[in-house]
Amino acid sequence: MDSGSRKIAWAAQYMPVLGAIRERFSVERPLEGQQIAMALHVEAKTANLVMALAAGGADVAITGCNPLSTQDDVAAALGSFEGISCIARHACPVDEYYAAIDRVLDTRPTVTIDDGMDLIHRLHTTRRELLDGVIGGCEETTTGIHRLRAMAAEGKLEFPVIAVNDTPMKRSFDNVHGTGESALVSLMITTNVLIAGKRLVVAGYGYCGRGLARKARGMGARVIVTEVDPRRALEAHMDGFEVMPMEAAAEYGDIFVTTTGDIDVIGKRHFASMNDGVILANAGHFNVEIDLDGLRSLADEIEQHEGIETFTLAGRRIHVLAEGRLVNLATPKGMGHPIEVMDLSFALQALSAEYVAKHGKRLAPGVHEVPASIDEAVAREKLGALGIAIDCLTDEQARYLSAWDAGT
Repeated sequence: MDSGSRKIAWAAQYMPVLGAIRERFSVERPLEGQQIAMALHVEAKTANLVMALAAGGADVAITGCNPLSTQDDVAAALGSFEGISCIARHACPVDEYYAAIDRVLDTRPTVTIDDGMDLIHRLHTTRRELLDGVIGGCEETTTGIHRLRAMAAEGKLEFPVIAVNDTPMKRSFDNVHGTGESALVSLMITTNVLIAGKRLVVAGYGYCGRGLARKARGMGARVIVTEVDPRRALEAHMDGFEVMPMEAAAEYGDIFVTTTGDIDVIGKRHFASMNDGVILANAGHFNVEIDLDGLRSLADEIEQHEGIETFTLAGRRIHVLAEGRLVNLATPKGMGHPIEVMDLSFALQALSAEYVAKHGKRLAPGVHEVPASIDEAVAREKLGALGIAIDCLTDEQARYLSAWDAGT
């Protein structure tokens, strides 16, 4: 067995929920006749999702959603399976990245699965001739959902998309535990620095930010949170974290991790006051949160390490991990979210793709929530795999909760 196949098999043993879906799909074939186009991180966990969709009868074409997150051995193994085409290469230049997206779209998809909305953006701009054949899509990540909602608000989104990122079984596990744990693991493996005692600045206190902040505190870090939303800032304060603007945090932080999805969260106005040896990392989808062009313009010297770029400014060293891209996937040893977390996220993707295939033609263009029945089914399947039993409402309890005239 080659290394890519071994990685896929290793992940499969820790993905019981997706495994159960794959078994059902192989019998029922609910995706028969569908052409699914995917732009996701091409690694072992994603490969198991692709194989589940193919088991359901779909022809699947996949490319990467980040130039540095593809694992070439997994891509090669994945492309060897019947019904699957994998067009992805690690560290490909930007023009090749978008050419691969076009090759995936050349398959004329009926269903799309995105992580960051690159496929949908391409369909609505340069590949509009394909729109009539698309039933609907699914979106994996926060940044993609932001972009989709902006499109929908302007009336520009021309088919229905399931917001997989926004459902509780995604946000509460993938965003909180997945991003929080994997970002710190990748940072530590890449730098070999100690987290305990460090002043660690988390930019953004959404689901990803709060997961990162809580896990860093659990490792002994002195956590500072920066925010623009007063409600989230107050929540971070009440959760016991120090809250301040980035301008103030820049003077104190030892490690910075951005989780906002916005541009220039750390920029020129911050670099000048940072300490020697500071480490900057990004856990948001696109490489725009750290102003690298601004940093390069200020640097006297730039040195490349394995997964680290060091900028020297008047004798002070500022280290940037993974070229400012997703730190948990784009570092040389980045493995992404833990397998058990992605078991849940990709189970949601598989069931949402099935839902789109069955019901997409009856859905209006726009962003749609994951049906509660799908979210709950994934949770119940995971509890069963863990051997955990929970209570059920009695008929009387159910009636009471649905009544409006019950008194004290």
